[in-house]
Amino acid sequence: MRIAVIGGGYVGLVSGACFAEFGNEVAVVEADQAKRTALLDGRLPIYEPGLDKLVAENVAAGRLSFGGDLASAVDGAEAVFIAVGTPSRRGDGHADLTYVFAAVEEVARVLQRPTVIVTKSTVPVGTGRRVAEILQRVRPEFDVHVASNPEFLREGNAIGDFMRPDRVVIGCETEMAREVLRRLYRPLYLIEAPIVFTGIETAELIKYAGNSFLAMKVTFINEMADLCERVGADIHDVARGIGLDGRIGRKFLHPGPGFGGSCFPKDTLALTRIAQDAGAPTRLVEATVAVNDARKAGMAMRVINAAGGTVRGKTVALFGLTFKPETDDMRDSPALPIVDRLVSDGAILRVYDPEGMAQAKPMLPEGITYCQSALEAAEGADVLVVVTEWNEFRAITPDQLKTVMSGRIVVDLRNVYDPQAMSAAGMVYHSIGRPSVEAAQDTQAPG
Repeated sequence: MRIAVIGGGYVGLVSGACFAEFGNEVAVVEADQAKRTALLDGRLPIYEPGLDKLVAENVAAGRLSFGGDLASAVDGAEAVFIAVGTPSRRGDGHADLTYVFAAVEEVARVLQRPTVIVTKSTVPVGTGRRVAEILQRVRPEFDVHVASNPEFLREGNAIGDFMRPDRVVIGCETEMAREVLRRLYRPLYLIEAPIVFTGIETAELIKYAGNSFLAMKVTFINEMADLCERVGADIHDVARGIGLDGRIGRKFLHPGPGFGGSCFPKDTLALTRIAQDAGAPTRLVEATVAVNDARKAGMAMRVINAAGGTVRGKTVALFGLTFKPETDDMRDSPALPIVDRLVSDGAILRVYDPEGMAQAKPMLPEGITYCQSALEAAEGADVLVVVTEWNEFRAITPDQLKTVMSGRIVVDLRNVYDPQAMSAAGMVYHSIGRPSVEAAQDTQAPG
């Protein structure tokens, strides 16, 4: 099959490369000249494990191409996927559909025959109907075929999620749309991946409902972690104890500084606005948004309190900046409010992230030292804060930290380290949902 993907960002690039790996001919259209030039030069605008190899192989095989000519990309395509950004709209939190509707109108103007127009971007309920209206207005001579095919890609594991999905959701109402997408996803049908056909509005809502439920689950375990700290319980044992219940499940029960990234913050906020407009408020999701925002804002106070009530003039090392490991995404990362507060309170910051520092620099205050390794960041630090659980941080031993740090305070917001090992090495260790651990040895800096 020949398909076109409008938008060469995260969703469009991953989806286009994976569709090409299925054996399809895929033309990706990217309007931003800088991004398009990078793609044509073989440089990806995002970091996603394995994506560079997948893109290079399919470009070399002639199945995947990049460009800015919409007419040539759409020509002969059986399906056109709209994969442009839908950021939160300033002021009200609704998803901004400006780019979606502009892309649909541009596609409609160059269509040569009836084609299935598929929204891959995360869009609110009712978007498919508006897309159909645009198509009908611009090209009334064509039958309208609209579908909703939401993505469920986790950053850091997007290729695996696409190739071995829990499910594929397709919302459509015409036989042509159903048949085209059934053929496109045939490789997944052959491995018995569940393919769920629904109405368009249902498919649009599934994406928001799924992300909001997972966000509530994350927020719930974070609140339980706070309770554990107050009553002397261990959040990991609590999470395991409830996660073994098949009705609950073990995933997304990892305590931390609050969720971030491109999906959960945006989608939970958008769902609350959709529900309010529909007269069916989602109180649980509204509470999730509020609790998560407060949690991220409050993480810096954990560091300040651990440092004795002030960080002014103290050197604070940060391990990790991105909202999760295996991505360079800084959107809504807990690191942002943490860094802002620590810098405004007079801390001297030394930071390291394996992939996110280039993305982070424009978003963070001036005067921060960006280091080339985790141990370099920790050198001379009075306090160490673990913000993102990159695997390379797990390999650093407490004795290594003790050797390079000036102080002995570790605030682990991801529970990467073992409390007893930290204590044995002479560190004062604070984590999430577990009792703080004092040093078993002298906690003062040498000399």
